[in-house]
Amino acid sequence: MFVDTHAHLYSKQFDGDREAMLAHAIASGVDRFFLPNIDGDSIDGMNALAASHPGRCFPMMGLHPCSVGEHNGEVMAVLERELRTGRYCAVGEIGIDLYWDKTWFTQQQEVFRQHIRWAKELRLPIVIHCRNSFAETIAIVEEEKTDDLRGIFHCFGGTVEEGRRILALDGFLLGIGGVITYPKSGLAQVMAELGPERCVLETDAPYLAPVPHRGKRNESGYIPLVAAELAKATGRSVEEIAQITTDNAMRLFRLNH
Repeated sequence: MFVDTHAHLYSKQFDGDREAMLAHAIASGVDRFFLPNIDGDSIDGMNALAASHPGRCFPMMGLHPCSVGEHNGEVMAVLERELRTGRYCAVGEIGIDLYWDKTWFTQQQEVFRQHIRWAKELRLPIVIHCRNSFAETIAIVEEEKTDDLRGIFHCFGGTVEEGRRILALDGFLLGIGGVITYPKSGLAQVMAELGPERCVLETDAPYLAPVPHRGKRNESGYIPLVAAELAKATGRSVEEIAQITTDNAMRLFRLNH
């Protein structure tokens, strides 16, 4: 069985066929889904989906770096209140994004650090978004690292050296998604060096669909395609990849199989 550790299944892109999409994913062997939050407006839909699929859909709470602006106090107060209810499996999706806009870089750093401190206090893992910002993001994680801090570098697509820097942080995992199926990404070659032992699988649905669905809506049922590519790259069987990545996810999120 597989786990999708990162999927925005509450997205409006699934409004027309959400239950059928979930049924297809389950039939494909994907039986648990972890839902990262985006902003204050995504909370209700995410929680409704988790409530309708207990033990299968697990919500996180955080402010996506692309949703950080000049003034974040009000939404951060909402997120903190939600986190303290105890209903969330992780603090995410959080981090730094310098791809679209660097205007709020200082605010992104401040918000990221605040999320990390909540995670340490509440003993929750963090799920990190770092686009065009690896050096800036990991520097903060290294500064804030304690024995209690663990998490996933979501959508890992870096170099062997960057991967090794993440793996030097005890308790941190690489989130491997559809990018590994893109021939020009070079990620398969990187993972051949790094190995699968500290990986989890993810889709980032509805984004970043793997080959042969690239450019279309991504969905959790495509996780086996990611697993097959990671297996091929690392010289393992798909069954081994399923076992390794599922065990890693269950351990990180502190859930029973």
